[in-house]
Amino acid sequence: MFDQLVPKKMFFTKGVGKHRHNLQSFEEALRDAGIASYNLVRVSSISPPNCTIISRQRGLKMLTPGQIVFCVLADSRTNEPNRLTCAGIGLALPSDKTKHGYISEHHGFGMTHRVLSDYVEDMAASMLATTQGIDLDPDKAYNERKDEYKTKGLVVRTRAVSQTAEGDKNGLWTTVVSAAVLIL
Repeated sequence: MFDQLVPKKMFFTKGVGKHRHNLQSFEEALRDAGIASYNLVRVSSISPPNCTIISRQRGLKMLTPGQIVFCVLADSRTNEPNRLTCAGIGLALPSDKTKHGYISEHHGFGMTHRVLSDYVEDMAASMLATTQGIDLDPDKAYNERKDEYKTKGLVVRTRAVSQTAEGDKNGLWTTVVSAAVLIL
């Protein structure tokens, strides 16, 4: 029955939630992302070969409430007023679609949306590049390395989904989530 649990489709989503209780804040963020009604199972960082990226709307239509759903999930929470919290997912796909790609996740504090997006994209592309024998120069800017990856034909597509939010000014828990949702 479960010979091959290799996802065929994937979509990306993100959300923000606020509540006086930490756990309820997380639930609200999952609701905002559209994935609260599923039993989420966190998996690591591999994008399956030949996996099609679809829209969130299309992906959600393929799921049933209560279903066990695999995802790469990043989440971060704070109850400190005005503290910037962030959660992001990055994706890097190889030029050969029959090979696997990488999904990265990061959660933390103080990163703007743009900085976080670049960071998770860079992490995913770096992980993919090292599997293909590229030596990385950590002192080079991400855009320089990105150009090198593309020039060598190793990474043809990257993307990021990131969510940031400032902690509620009245001290409510504020949670951000970003996810790559995998569909079998």
